Amino acid sequence: MSVRGAQSGPCRRSTSRLAINFGVSIYLARYYIGPDELGLFSIAFAATTLIAVFQDFGLTRYVAGEADLDDAKIRAACSLSLVIAGAIAVVSMALAWPMAALYDMPQLAPLMLVIGASYLLLPFTVVPRALIQRKLDFKSNTIMDIGAASANAVVSIHLARHGAGAMALAWGTLAQFAARALIAQWRNGLLLPWPLSFDGARPILKFGGGSSLLVLSGTLSAKLPDLVIGRLINQAAVGLFGRANGLSGQLRTLVSGAVTGVFYPAFARVRDRGEPLGPHYERVVSCYCGVTWPTMAGLAILAEPLIRLLYGERWLGAAPLLQWIAISEICFVALPLHVELPILLGRMKALIHRNLLDTLASVLLLAVGAYFSLEAAAASRFAYSIVWIFIYIGFLHTLVGFRWGGLLANYAKSGLATIAAIAPTVAIYAFWQGPSELGFAEMLAGTLAGIFAWLVTLWLTDHPLFREFTGLIGDMLGKLRRPAPETMA
Repeated sequence: MSVRGAQSGPCRRSTSRLAINFGVSIYLARYYIGPDELGLFSIAFAATTLIAVFQDFGLTRYVAGEADLDDAKIRAACSLSLVIAGAIAVVSMALAWPMAALYDMPQLAPLMLVIGASYLLLPFTVVPRALIQRKLDFKSNTIMDIGAASANAVVSIHLARHGAGAMALAWGTLAQFAARALIAQWRNGLLLPWPLSFDGARPILKFGGGSSLLVLSGTLSAKLPDLVIGRLINQAAVGLFGRANGLSGQLRTLVSGAVTGVFYPAFARVRDRGEPLGPHYERVVSCYCGVTWPTMAGLAILAEPLIRLLYGERWLGAAPLLQWIAISEICFVALPLHVELPILLGRMKALIHRNLLDTLASVLLLAVGAYFSLEAAAASRFAYSIVWIFIYIGFLHTLVGFRWGGLLANYAKSGLATIAAIAPTVAIYAFWQGPSELGFAEMLAGTLAGIFAWLVTLWLTDHPLFREFTGLIGDMLGKLRRPAPETMA
């Protein structure tokens, strides 16, 4: 399995979408949206997301990975998506006022109403997008993601400039859902969830029940920090934590997260051919860690000057939080596809047990940390990431059959490359300027020197990622040298 071959389409899509989201977040944070307003939106969004935890009901994974997919199953999936989305929208909007009363924040109610209404558009997206992923149609995915991000950006910026505050982000979310639905229908042909038909729904319901438990567990782990911090500390703390978490998540998705969508069907094909998964998994791990570890370590080292440069002085409280969160991402990326591979290999029940255990660890550690301080809450993410490794590593070894020696060797090579990547910036801090004085020029110089040192270390250690780079460059040069086809006069 070639990482470069699988990655090209999703990376283009991720880069474009992340560039839009990243640019918009910087613009809004510097000029219009402060920690209080971002925190308010984050609480509303987290509350709605927990209600909407069953929005997909495993439909995307089912449609993308089902070996014997027919029209009846597709129609049943569309019908289920309509029923589920309608229920989510009604419940989300009905709970808007109780949530506002619980947090003593009247502004939560209109935010939850708008965000909840956006789920009415979900049935027009879920199955069409799953079919696009099944066909590995990277072009359509790119158009969909860029269109949705652009709609969000235009609406959010326009309303924020007119003083809408947190409501600008809520209406931007609704615009994003609408754009994604329109483009999904356009690119996949008109596939409406009507008339309802539940013939062939039994296998979907069986699959979706287990998959939804996984989604519930993952959503609790991802969204409870906003709700817990908002309840134990305040909404400004939620905004600072969300800014740090968002920046780390955006960067992780940019460098590695986008390939998950394509590796799922790719590993399904390896499974169907009866090939051993271990060697493929070791290669994927090496490439994930080789590129993401240095990125996250660099983000932790540059947290303070980067926050100041991008978002301004009022967001500096996010810098120590970003350091802890970025370090925790190093652990989380060490075992990629920890959900997708057990599903593909029919180990859903065992996966659910481990997923519930890791969610429990996440919530307990977060609550303990938030009880003391916001920075302790961020530090709990690192403690949780260590526990997470121990929960999944043995399970994946049994499931996939990777070699312990091969995995540890890849970790060692990626670790050396990570040290090399951050060494120039550490040297600048030690002998020239500290984080509070570091300017853009010095930051850029340290980053460029780190990239060079990283590449040299990949080459010296014969890292699999370096071979991917050289192979990609060879492919590009081959295309450039290829003579143009002759045309008839």
